[in-house]
Amino acid sequence: MTGLLRLLCLVAALPAAAQDYDCLMDPAEEIELGSSATGLLLERLVDRGDTVKKGQLVARLKSEIERSTVELLETRAESSAVIDAQRRQLEMIERRYERVATLRERGVATEEQFDAVEAERIASQSLLFQAELNREIAVKELERARISLDQREIRSPVDGIVAEAVLSAGEYVGSDDHLVRIVRLDPLKIEAFLPVSLYGEVSLGDSATVRPVAPLDGAYEAKIVAIDRVFDAASSTFVVVLELPNETGQLPAGHRCRLALGPPDRG
Repeated sequence: MTGLLRLLCLVAALPAAAQDYDCLMDPAEEIELGSSATGLLLERLVDRGDTVKKGQLVARLKSEIERSTVELLETRAESSAVIDAQRRQLEMIERRYERVATLRERGVATEEQFDAVEAERIASQSLLFQAELNREIAVKELERARISLDQREIRSPVDGIVAEAVLSAGEYVGSDDHLVRIVRLDPLKIEAFLPVSLYGEVSLGDSATVRPVAPLDGAYEAKIVAIDRVFDAASSTFVVVLELPNETGQLPAGHRCRLALGPPDRG
């Protein structure tokens, strides 16, 4: 009996094992990448499993018309010939206006002559203003045409992995279609299901230990970023969401895991 009591005392003195809970490792984002423009797909530059960077060109639509429009408007917007010619003409008329105004003050030029040159001066000023306005409009049209051309190139909005390649060159890209599906794996989003008895004992920013199930192993620290305020009555659980840094992409998404509250034991 004495030996049994000693064993019970030793067991009671051992630290309690940390309780762990079911969790799931999900991508931070899952994007079905479409196009703001419609048309035939010229080429898709990535395939399933490829790593992509934010801003990387993923696909191109056919864009001969848009490119030709940009070139045409560049010629119009960059040309100053009409404005230069109109400006020189106005300078000539200004000099004539000043001479006639001087002659009128001396009584040599008539009022009708002065009115005629003034009307010519006003008309020339109007033509110069119109030429400058036309060039400004051409610059704005060029900006719009370049935007339209840029929309024919589809770029990745995030760093991630191509999880699915849907359309191929020659297929039509509609407004409701997506070309590829990209997942962002850094950070991973961890969803854990905790018993409602722990509600109020966890807070935003708390650390937890994530252990992927077999065939993966290891213990990783994650931080709580969201706590569900709606309980699941059937299972008496609530969900907490954590972020797990995954800069090297060593951990996959879509895998089950176990979660224990508190940081990993570094000893």
